[in-house]
Amino acid sequence: MVDAPKYVNEKVKMGVWLTNKRSSGKIAFLQLRDGTAFFQGVVVKNNVSPETFEIAKEVKQETSMWITGIIHEDSRSKFGYEIEVETIEVVSETHDYPITPKEHGVDFLMDHRHLWLRSSRPNAVMRIRNEVIKASYDFFYNEGFVKIDAPILTGSAPEGTTTLFHTEYFDRDAYLSQSGQLYEEAGAEAFGKVFSFGPTFRAEKSKTRRHLIEFWMIEPEMAFMHQEQSLEIQERYIAYLVTRVIENCKHELQTLDRDIDTLKKYTVLPYPRISYDEAIDMLKKGGFDLEWGVDFGSPEETYLADQFNQPVFVLNYPKAIKAFYMKPHPTRDDVVICADLLAPEGYGEIIGGSERATDYDYLYDQIVKHDLDPKEYSWYLDLRKYGSVPHAGFGLGLERCLTWLTGEDHVREAIPFPRLLNRIYP
Repeated sequence: MVDAPKYVNEKVKMGVWLTNKRSSGKIAFLQLRDGTAFFQGVVVKNNVSPETFEIAKEVKQETSMWITGIIHEDSRSKFGYEIEVETIEVVSETHDYPITPKEHGVDFLMDHRHLWLRSSRPNAVMRIRNEVIKASYDFFYNEGFVKIDAPILTGSAPEGTTTLFHTEYFDRDAYLSQSGQLYEEAGAEAFGKVFSFGPTFRAEKSKTRRHLIEFWMIEPEMAFMHQEQSLEIQERYIAYLVTRVIENCKHELQTLDRDIDTLKKYTVLPYPRISYDEAIDMLKKGGFDLEWGVDFGSPEETYLADQFNQPVFVLNYPKAIKAFYMKPHPTRDDVVICADLLAPEGYGEIIGGSERATDYDYLYDQIVKHDLDPKEYSWYLDLRKYGSVPHAGFGLGLERCLTWLTGEDHVREAIPFPRLLNRIYP
């Protein structure tokens, strides 16, 4: 039905499912979907056979059918088109479909996610997810990046050993990947600019609306690049995603009641930048009781973003709360060259990035200080021995970014299916 504009006033045949219906006695209105769109089928009693009209009256929700009919423009419809049905052929009759038009709790709907995907709101979110993924590939390919895939099973930790999922790989320890970044750094020294897109895992029993245990991350890495250049790429990337969603997902945004004018504000560049020090001062003035050196949680990130009503970069966090591979600040020993991009409207960090340490001895010492085994990172240290260059990168969590773009309440609504790990700790 997405191709309806090409077939106005023409007869077509299509496979559909029934999502809802109503009848006025002589006319049956069938709410249909064909996998590309949600639209209305009109069955007029005097224009069809008695058998066809009887099917239209009795057919149950989610029954699959072949229908034939004439496509018409319909300005009253959100979709803009409807089909005047002439014949109906039932493919598979459905009874007692569990997700009815009445209200259901989110837990119930997530337990039935395999069926809930057929409904208009999750369907819209998944279509926007698809657009964000496609736009990400387009952006980085247009910028001259090469996609290079990082392993999912790894022998080392980029983000800290306390959040690793352990498994056994034959006769040695292995872990589900927290990030592809370390491998992307190797790729950047081979290809200049690279990115990966794949699943990542955090062994944290978090049940907040922002966190998932298994999620997908887009991770670019750039050689011969400092942090400020990386920030410029990051903000252009986010503005590009927002623009693509506005241009290509208007109907989906309307389905989700997402205000397009609000999204348009997020395409205005550059995004504001504040230091971690400035953020601490702002939070204290806002009534937060916290000291320099703490990491920010949801309330703090929300407050900071609310001061700008735009995505905002927070720069140069304390070294003690950031990963071992970040480059130290040139004039301060207590902070590293990094930035988190906080989304407005209470959605928190959507990008974390940094310039990477390039000095071999410094990086070796950091690995030891973080209680990591230098032998496991020998290949990573090699990158600092053989032609090391300034380089920077970042990671965007797809689901959290998508939750922000769609205006949904919970990050789990941005995943296609409740994966095993996210079912245990949603």
